[in-house]
Amino acid sequence: MYQIGEIIIYGSNGACRVEKVGSVEMEGLPKEKIYYTLKPVYANGGTVFTPVDNQKVVMRPIISREEAEDLIEHIGTVETLWVEDEKKRELQYKEALRTCDCRECIKVLKTLHRRRVSRIAEGKKATASDEKYLRLAEDSLYGELALALDMKRDEVGKYIEERVNMAKV
Repeated sequence: MYQIGEIIIYGSNGACRVEKVGSVEMEGLPKEKIYYTLKPVYANGGTVFTPVDNQKVVMRPIISREEAEDLIEHIGTVETLWVEDEKKRELQYKEALRTCDCRECIKVLKTLHRRRVSRIAEGKKATASDEKYLRLAEDSLYGELALALDMKRDEVGKYIEERVNMAKV
């Protein structure tokens, strides 16, 4: 069971702080059931109530600093997702992001980056769908890495870029 003050990953809400553990005084919810009251770290307003035994949504601790550094160090070895069919590719993006796994987010980001480079070379722009999934993957990955590395979320992209470029030297 997570403790009050702990930061966890909760599905598409991303990083959330555990504000309360206990019953929730809300009509329609059983009084004897134990819930987490979660506050998304990067979203203004909003509160999430979820049973502590919820099995439908990914709920896990954020990665450690060491895990974050190792993940960044090995970005080059992470494979991309590639499917020619637009609909199937979008389903792969959705499924990868649904796992709330940093490595899966990297797969999506690498795929979309390569796709963008390819489309630009063909004189085309990135699609709205690509931009949407790029933003979702970045929000998810950068939010968790920022917390693990104790930095601002908007600094993470540059930090990764610098570390990856250093590894190439």
